Amino acid sequence: MITIRRGALSDLGTICRLRIQRTAWLTARGSDQWTVASRGLPIEIFARAVGKALDAGETWIAEVTGEPAGTITVNDRSDPGLWSPWELADAVIVHYMIVDVSFAGQRIGHRLLAHAASLARHRQRHWVRLDAWTTNNDLHDYYRREGFHLARIAGPAASGPSRALFQRRCDSWTFEPMTPVPTPVPQAAPEAHSGGR
Repeated sequence: MITIRRGALSDLGTICRLRIQRTAWLTARGSDQWTVASRGLPIEIFARAVGKALDAGETWIAEVTGEPAGTITVNDRSDPGLWSPWELADAVIVHYMIVDVSFAGQRIGHRLLAHAASLARHRQRHWVRLDAWTTNNDLHDYYRREGFHLARIAGPAASGPSRALFQRRCDSWTFEPMTPVPTPVPQAAPEAHSGGR
């Protein structure tokens, strides 16, 4: 069962480990996402930003049977030049969604995004918005499969490497009840998992 809890400062090491793990995973597949050479945040600056988000209560941890499986930060801010003030006013913004590669294929990212939508609905916002690494087409396809659509590629006012802007209306989610789901009967063959985001 997947549970989602608010992150604490004690989770910072786990989140940094997830970031380093996923960066290596992406690099092995030919992606430049999060690499310093392609203007990704160095791990020290990433840790500082996530630490501030943890202090502000903006970061969440997905767990599977008590083991951290992914993270997401949700607030109402974005880097300059991405979303307009009116777009920010009616949305929550997703940052730093990372799923542990050992939990790939278990819909951790799906649950984290649904949690962001639930937070948006609670705050009476109508959209979940995010910026994705501009050159990572596999990531773009993932967000499309999750019901997001590409709003635009941010213009020259946005100087960072994540300029592909995706959004999804909150009312397009079917909010799952937060009750335990029965454990499935084990299958004869192991399930193949694709990489999570």
